[in-house]
This record gives sequence, C-alpha cells and structure tokens, in this order.
Amino acid sequence: MDFLDMICFRKTCGWLAGVGVLLFAFHAATCFFRARSCGLDEIRAKGEIRIGYAVEPPYAFLTEGGEVTGESPEVAKRVVHRLGLPRIEWRLTEFSSLQEELEQGKIDVIATGMFITKERQKRLIFSSPTCRVEQGLLVRKGNPENLHSYQDLLAKPRVTVAVIGGSVEERLMKEAGMPGERIHHVPDALAGLSAVESGKADALALSAPTLRWMSQDGKFPNVEMADSFHPGMGGESPGEVGFGFRKEDASLRDCWNKAQRDYIGSPHHKAMLKSFGFVDAEIPAPLNAVKTESPP
Repeated sequence: MDFLDMICFRKTCGWLAGVGVLLFAFHAATCFFRARSCGLDEIRAKGEIRIGYAVEPPYAFLTEGGEVTGESPEVAKRVVHRLGLPRIEWRLTEFSSLQEELEQGKIDVIATGMFITKERQKRLIFSSPTCRVEQGLLVRKGNPENLHSYQDLLAKPRVTVAVIGGSVEERLMKEAGMPGERIHHVPDALAGLSAVESGKADALALSAPTLRWMSQDGKFPNVEMADSFHPGMGGESPGEVGFGFRKEDASLRDCWNKAQRDYIGSPHHKAMLKSFGFVDAEIPAPLNAVKTESPP
C-alpha cells in the first residue's frame, strides 16, 4: 500500500467510524424515545390504560358503590372501549399533582375536567374539547358579602377565596394581585365547599358545573352559586375542557381523538352531560361536523 492509498484508507475508516457513531446515537435516541413513549400498541400489550383523575363532581367522582364516574370518566370509558383496550386502571390523586404524575409516566391520560389553557399546553397536549364551561363562585347562602365577580373579591380587603391548587382560578387570583393570605388553598372541590360553609373562606372560585352540582344538592343547604356572576379577569371563560396527554404521546392523543370524534355532541353524549347537570350552552357541537386536525 503506497502513501496515497494509506491516506485514502485512513479517510475511509474515519468516515465509516463517523457513520457508525451517528447510527449508534440514532439507535440510542430511538430506544430512549420508545422507552418514554406510551403509544396505543404498547398500552394494548400491557392490557390496560392508566387514567388519572381528581375528585371534582360532576367532572370526576366516585359513586356510593366506589365506581369512578362523571363527565370525563364516562367519555373515557367509551373511548377506551372503542380503542379495544380491555381494562382501565383508575388512579386517584390531587388535582395539583396530575400533570406531574403524567410526566413521570405514572398515568397515561388525565381525565378530570381539566381546562385547556396556553399555560398547560407548555407541558401537555390535549384531546379535542369535550365540553365548554363558564367559571363561577360559590358563596354562603344569601351571598352576605355581595360577591358577583372576581373584582368584588379583590375590592373587599377582608374577603378570602378558596381555590384548588394548580387550578386556573388559583393562577387568576395570583395574576390579579390577590394577597397570598387571602387565598385559601384546598385539595379538591368538597374541601373548598367545607371552607365556605365553615367560614374559613368567603367564596370558592371554580367552574360553574361543579358549583352548580354542589349548590343544587340538598346535602349543602348553606351555600349557593353567586348569581349574575362574571369573572371579568382574563380570557378564561368560557373555557374548553379535554383529556391531557404527555407531549411525546401525540399518536395516542390522535387515536383518542378519532375514537371520540363521533361521540362528542351526539344525543347520547348530550343526555349524559345533562344527567350530570350540564346545560345546553356547555355542550359542544358534534365534532364530526367541524374541521379537526386528524382525518376521519
């Protein structure tokens, strides 16, 4: 081998080595992505899908017999059946922990009436909306503090408001400048209701369907929804609600959307929502009648 041949041989070996390194890096990255991904095929192989929820009726709650039900779980049950998945493992957690549980791979889907917001979309991807709701305010019977907007909360220095940790309402209160000592954090809606009943908070800021559900239940005669309520802060109302997924699970989200597309807004879906106290304005139009990202 002469000098020129040796130079060419070394260059060829160096090029092959570089290609080998690139192929190894690509293979490693692919394996890492597959390990992190939780596509539909992988879930089918496991035989179950793990769905996380927090108790917030009528979006998600337990019946007296211990069955998970509500707006989000009932839609999820139908979607899971359509996807051919044999079993759901329901995982109860506090609302403020749901995004972290999803990102850590402890659950595959969030099904608990979560608002689709730009802030949450930095960390999650969402399904097509399943309902469209307004915000509301729960107060003591007779509304003694005369509260009809979030501005009313801010304008009265002694008024305190209960919010669920990680909720849209918590963020709105902080952005509006509500002092921290006037924000009473609760883990779920029932704890917020108890705070209002006991006087620990003057109001509970939450979505209207949840407050309507609680105020219309005869078990809670000492609270009511503030009438003529309008948030007046930010563009969060009305808000769209959907299922949450990890960003790397776009294929699972797309399959979920296809499976729910002809159910959302259908007569059965409308009847189900109304059984949970939703009103006509909160029921979305049929998804198969509007343009979506995924083909039919």
